[in-house]
Amino acid sequence: MSTPIIDVRELSKHFGDHKAVDQISFTVNKGEIFGFLGPNGAGKTTTINMLTGLAKPTSGSICIAGEDGIKDIKKVQQLIGIVPDESNLYDEMSGLDNLIFCASLYGLDKQRSESRAKQLLAQFGLADTGKRPFKAYSKGMKRKLTIAAGIIHQPQILFLDEPTTGIDVESARQIRHLLHELNRQGTTIFLTTHYIEEAERLCHRIGFIVKGKIVRIGRLSELMQDAQQNSIVEFTLENDNPALLNTLAKEFPQTKVTKAEHDKIRISSADRIELMPFMKFFAQNQVPVYEAKVIRPSLEDVFVKITGLELSEMKKEKEGRKK
Repeated sequence: MSTPIIDVRELSKHFGDHKAVDQISFTVNKGEIFGFLGPNGAGKTTTINMLTGLAKPTSGSICIAGEDGIKDIKKVQQLIGIVPDESNLYDEMSGLDNLIFCASLYGLDKQRSESRAKQLLAQFGLADTGKRPFKAYSKGMKRKLTIAAGIIHQPQILFLDEPTTGIDVESARQIRHLLHELNRQGTTIFLTTHYIEEAERLCHRIGFIVKGKIVRIGRLSELMQDAQQNSIVEFTLENDNPALLNTLAKEFPQTKVTKAEHDKIRISSADRIELMPFMKFFAQNQVPVYEAKVIRPSLEDVFVKITGLELSEMKKEKEGRKK
């Protein structure tokens, strides 16, 4: 049986009349990577701020590693590492000095601080840049050093807020690898993200939060199984014909017809989809079909189904955060 290392009950945070987080309850098991998934403004950062003592809850309770996360937050902060969405390191200081300074804040002596800092620089592929000022680092390097600073004291739990937002693809891949390795070594990881693909790659369990409320929590396999109740077939066509969607919907009323990309359409149904009726339809309407394939539902499909948010909304948010 899994052991909860984080236990949150009826947690709320109000800003005036606005309920940023509204009576959420969940547990995080020791040794797992737990993802908090939702669009911008859903309450992810507010939740992580309450869990790490950066914001005081309006109501509810938090228990972290057996300690009261509200009354005894100072004890809790010795057990956790925090990686905010924006770096809190010092531009003028070198990477090495930033890590040594962070280590000293957690009570590590000078010798241990320097040893641990050099160890992390090597582990994160930053040994050659340790003496370079932080402001000279690339975005990806800054993110890695910020994570290194968050684990300088070897915390039981690491909290990360949007760990790969705004960095290049290769740096994001490296950070995901580092997080997997930290978790393999026993660190419990709680991360917020609005990148659905990231949650799918990293997390053992995922909680969906929308408008301050948790709408579903489950293991990836459980969530995917729910989505697989629908059959989905994708057709790649020769050209884009907007009228075709309406015609298909009328011809096959028991299915849902959606546009995937400019030359692709998707057919979904609660029942098994037979390809031949659709192929006959396309042939009769002189619509060349380049490819027809069965689509395995993704976590994006699960998210859309559970939250009701359209995929286009999520894509706009991703683009906005990259700028």
